[in-house]
Amino acid sequence: MNSSKDEQYSYEHIESIANFLLSKTEHRPTIGIICGSGLGSLADLIGGSKEFQYKDIPDFPVSTVPGHSGKLVLGNLEGKTVICMQGRFHPYEGYPLWKCAMPVRLMKLLGVKTLIVTNAAGGVNPNFKAGDIMIIRDHINFPGLGGDNPLKGRNDERWGPRFPAMSNAYDRDLRELAKKIANEELSLWPFLREGVYCMLGGPNFESVAEINMLRVLGADACGMSTAHEVIVARHCGLRVFGLSLISNVCISNYDTQQVANHEEVLETGQKRKKDLEKLVRALIKKMDA
Repeated sequence: MNSSKDEQYSYEHIESIANFLLSKTEHRPTIGIICGSGLGSLADLIGGSKEFQYKDIPDFPVSTVPGHSGKLVLGNLEGKTVICMQGRFHPYEGYPLWKCAMPVRLMKLLGVKTLIVTNAAGGVNPNFKAGDIMIIRDHINFPGLGGDNPLKGRNDERWGPRFPAMSNAYDRDLRELAKKIANEELSLWPFLREGVYCMLGGPNFESVAEINMLRVLGADACGMSTAHEVIVARHCGLRVFGLSLISNVCISNYDTQQVANHEEVLETGQKRKKDLEKLVRALIKKMDA
């Protein structure tokens, strides 16, 4: 059964994909990880891993963005069984939001209880610098404000309620634990931040006027992913923790000659990814799931 652009995945369809994966591995993950642009090396740390190329998974989307490898990796990390998406899906690739977020529901059926999302984001807050790591406190979902939401359409109560709450979408206890680890154990305090992530549609980078608007709205960082995944995760009862690697400072001055580009995003990811990896590993080690 193929899921067309207009036909959403049913519960049974995603269940069949989950059963396909479970039949080919003994791993039963409790923690899910989604890697952002240039941050896929997290998956390389997983021991005893079983890898699935997206193209080899029935009815699974395929990632088309540089810096996103396009595979699921299951295995062990810091004493926990995890599943890692090495490459996510974005609406600007031509996928509807429900298809972009489908892997989160797949993780739920595989046994995941907690989802860790990472992304490369532009710094909107004028105090942020490239290379900062931001713990996501909350998000602004611009596509959702415009009526495009991954939960749009008929609701299946087996996933969750019709009208899920998004307060404390990013688990408070996990955020506090991450801050404690980052400051006391890893000495990441010089470049650790906490703030609000804003999801935009892309693929173009933001105009100067848009960045100035986002500052007024309370955004600290912005990107083209994550919020739809978190909405689906919370809808189906997963705990969520999120990190943004500030890959570039957004341009908010009309007089500058700077130009935003994806290569800068990937380059910053390479420079700071070890620190982000250390934080994720230490958090997983101390998590309950």
